[in-house]
Amino acid sequence: MSNSPETTGADAIDRAIAAGIDFDGSPIPPAKLELYSSVMGLEAGRQRSGVSNTMRSRIVRIGAKHISREELDQKLIAADFKPLTDREVTFFYGPK
Repeated sequence: MSNSPETTGADAIDRAIAAGIDFDGSPIPPAKLELYSSVMGLEAGRQRSGVSNTMRSRIVRIGAKHISREELDQKLIAADFKPLTDREVTFFYGPK
């Protein structure tokens, strides 16, 4: 896998799924595509709790992959989001 525009960025996965082709050029099996579409359809119909809550969830989920726990916690607080919860710390930063 390369760092080409086709494999980087927030929408790279969505483009690959829409094309039905993985980054290595192999086709994504129809059963996987069908299950993904089914679950995403359920998610599309779910009532949202608010933009700020969703923003925070995305920041935590993605930020935990790239930012230390302490730094992410500080950044959340500085942006007026609630700090990391014990459950989030355990899930995202606990032993793997």
